[in-house]
Amino acid sequence: MADPVIDYVFRVGGEGGEGVISTGEMLTTALARAGFEIYTFRTYPAEIKGGHANFQVRAAGKLLLSYGDAVDVLLAFNQEAYDKHVQDVRPGGVIVYDADSFTPPASTGAVFYGVPLTSLATEKVGIKLTKNIVALGFLADFFAIPSEVFTELLKEKFGRKGEMVVQKNLTAFQVGVDCARQTKKQDQIKLGVGPRKTKELVLSGNESLALGAIAAGCRIYAGYPITPATDIMEFLARELPKLGGFVVQTEDEISAIGTVLGASFAGKKAMTATSGPGFSLMTEMLGLGVTAELPAVIIDVQRVGPSTGMPTKTEQGDLYHAVYSGHGACPRIVMALTSVEDSFYGIMRAFNLAEQFQVPVVVLSDASLGHRKATVPVPDMTRVPVIERRRPSAADLISYKRYRFTPDHVSPMSAPGMEGGGYVAEGLEHTETGYPAASDHQNHLRSTQKRYGKFPQVEVIANDLARTYGDPKPEIGIIGWGSTEGVIREAVEMAQAKGYSVGALHPKILYPQPLAKLKAFISGPKAIIIPEVNYTGQFATLLRKRFAYDFIQLNKCIGLPFTPKEIFDKIEEVAQHVRANTRAVAAKL
Repeated sequence: MADPVIDYVFRVGGEGGEGVISTGEMLTTALARAGFEIYTFRTYPAEIKGGHANFQVRAAGKLLLSYGDAVDVLLAFNQEAYDKHVQDVRPGGVIVYDADSFTPPASTGAVFYGVPLTSLATEKVGIKLTKNIVALGFLADFFAIPSEVFTELLKEKFGRKGEMVVQKNLTAFQVGVDCARQTKKQDQIKLGVGPRKTKELVLSGNESLALGAIAAGCRIYAGYPITPATDIMEFLARELPKLGGFVVQTEDEISAIGTVLGASFAGKKAMTATSGPGFSLMTEMLGLGVTAELPAVIIDVQRVGPSTGMPTKTEQGDLYHAVYSGHGACPRIVMALTSVEDSFYGIMRAFNLAEQFQVPVVVLSDASLGHRKATVPVPDMTRVPVIERRRPSAADLISYKRYRFTPDHVSPMSAPGMEGGGYVAEGLEHTETGYPAASDHQNHLRSTQKRYGKFPQVEVIANDLARTYGDPKPEIGIIGWGSTEGVIREAVEMAQAKGYSVGALHPKILYPQPLAKLKAFISGPKAIIIPEVNYTGQFATLLRKRFAYDFIQLNKCIGLPFTPKEIFDKIEEVAQHVRANTRAVAAKL
């Protein structure tokens, strides 16, 4: 009989400043290096100091699509962490807690291990702040995670701070190991060495996105710090100068997108990244990019809004803004990233679309995806060939018309310094040469038709990129977008295992929509569910307007992503009506 596939969820909770996030990150890296697939989720307080934080990592010997449902091991640094997360611990799961901080009631059906983390760190290491490293030592030995990967990790992490710091942390780790060996084990959780032998990268969504931008040829990044997008700027600030590029931290988001448009006009591939409030500020400049037909990539790592909202929590709440923001007829392409791996290839496609069609491309990620870490294969650079913008020929540069009306609505774009290629790029409506024509009614109509005339070509690409999975002819369909893809796939697998006929469609380009794929998919199932992490069902509304179909919405609006079970439960609810042929009722759920 084959060994069961290891699949465990660890969660660390405590006060901001107690090392919760760093503990989770080191545990994640160690598990990945030990040969497991990993998938993380974290939330942290919006306050500068203090507030509750937690970090979850799922480790398994198989491909992971979500951060899981129940918690197998909870490491609680304080009473608040226990109170907030104990209900998520599965029956028979494990709770490791700081016995110096609190004593939990022993009536939850979990297995408890009280470890005096604070006093061990204070008395045996001499540094109270090393209690999280003591905890790591305990977890490593108690659950048979190879200790050597932790010790190497500690040397790497603290090496720059000097040998004394390294030794203190190694001592703290060993103190935790010794404590584990003196503790009687009452659970069956044991990891050992994972099955993965190939070398993979451990990246967050933001890191993967930044790497993809570099691969696509981005050499200029301009941005203003904002949670949860700042990681992208920090990553590119380290890496772009090595390639001759640079990062500009501007005074605000308006300047950031202005810098990107200016760089694009000058012939460079450029990008900015922000979150909801910053994207709002960019709206006017987005219109300039549309009118001037400037390639540009704008990342919106969505968080909870409106206004400042909940800056460190996740939501899919900016779709309306991404599609409709701006005045006048203002076409842009809107994409959504689906996973850490897709963040690499998706951003490459965004640059390709921007360059190919000379239009701003808005790319939606979100806090849960941007900060999520996962094991991903080393990127295949041939998978998404890099596309460059159309340049004018020598013949084009004779009486050059920058905005020449062409059969495919894309005009050759010169760069400053190109002889004969000078033109004006501005926000006023213009003629084919770029000369202002703000009073020419027919020219405005024709120019607007030109800018929208690129969409049918984009739709072809959007149809190619839309993915389907599950039953090819399902009774129940699911349409998702963005970072819900993995959790929907896992829910579909759970439903199929229970005998339900379920299939899903997941577009990557949301505007213009992949109409052919959507139409074909919508015509099949008896009921279609659209799960979204927002209150109103923004994608469902867009599709309802287009297809006049009574989609069943599943909305979550508490700053957290879906779990597979939440979607599976909705599938089961809908299935009861579908099987009873109560189609009309199912459509109202």
